[in-house]
Amino acid sequence: MGKIRVKTLGDEELEKEQKNEAKKRKEAKKTAKAPGMKGVNEQSEGTRLPDELEKERIVAVGPSEEELETLEVKGKEEAKAEEQIAPTPSVGQKKQKQEKPKKAFHSTAYQSLSDLVDKNKTFSLSEGLELLEKLQRKKFDETVELHVNTLATGISGNVLLPNGTGKKTRVTVANDGLIAEIEKGIINFDILVAQPTMMPKLARVAKILGPRGLMPNPKNGTITDKPEEVAKKYEGGQVNFKTEAKAPIIHLTVGKMSFGKEKLSQNIEALIDAIKKTNIRNVTLKSTMSPGIKIRV
Repeated sequence: MGKIRVKTLGDEELEKEQKNEAKKRKEAKKTAKAPGMKGVNEQSEGTRLPDELEKERIVAVGPSEEELETLEVKGKEEAKAEEQIAPTPSVGQKKQKQEKPKKAFHSTAYQSLSDLVDKNKTFSLSEGLELLEKLQRKKFDETVELHVNTLATGISGNVLLPNGTGKKTRVTVANDGLIAEIEKGIINFDILVAQPTMMPKLARVAKILGPRGLMPNPKNGTITDKPEEVAKKYEGGQVNFKTEAKAPIIHLTVGKMSFGKEKLSQNIEALIDAIKKTNIRNVTLKSTMSPGIKIRV
């Protein structure tokens, strides 16, 4: 005979509880065996939920937002530190660098001579020449210059100085041989005189002579039918004068200091008469190394 199972009161409720616990254990085992859940220890199989187990598998890649903010702050601090090490010069510092001490235009010797001349006084020609002699350094025979400010531009002419300029003037009459030399760059004259028939030939070398002021010109008498006579006049002391192109001023050589007061006075008077007093604003007399002396016309 088989075994007879005797049921007691309350056994049915106990069986139900045992069956429910068995189901829960089976479900927990199935969850643990599911893909992606390997490596979870057995002790926590029945207590951890699938979502919590999945979160453990997430790995952070790259810096977080907080780390990025920290790096940005550090970069700004390093840039400020570099600026403090090599600061840019201020506006005041730049001006100090640009401002250099001005050098004296004239030497000490010139300044001492300049102090002897009253710049607010206008001297007569005789007084000016006497003062000019006191301003000489006696190192060499200085050239005497006359600088004439005129009332207008375009004033020109020529004059024969009674005592010459003290410098030998090289005067040449144009010919075919001379033109060939000029084309080669050979120029051995100070004044060129030509007949009108030579001017078309001289046009070939106008670019060479023009910038040097050596091109013959009817205004100064260097184009003439008698070139030999004109050449002798220039060799004897004839000079041309002309205002600058953009300024009403004429620069002239009137002789050497060795001429003496009388000869220099004669040359200066001849020049002033040729320019005409009505065209003159003021006159300055000086030598090569001296300061200027205002002369009364």
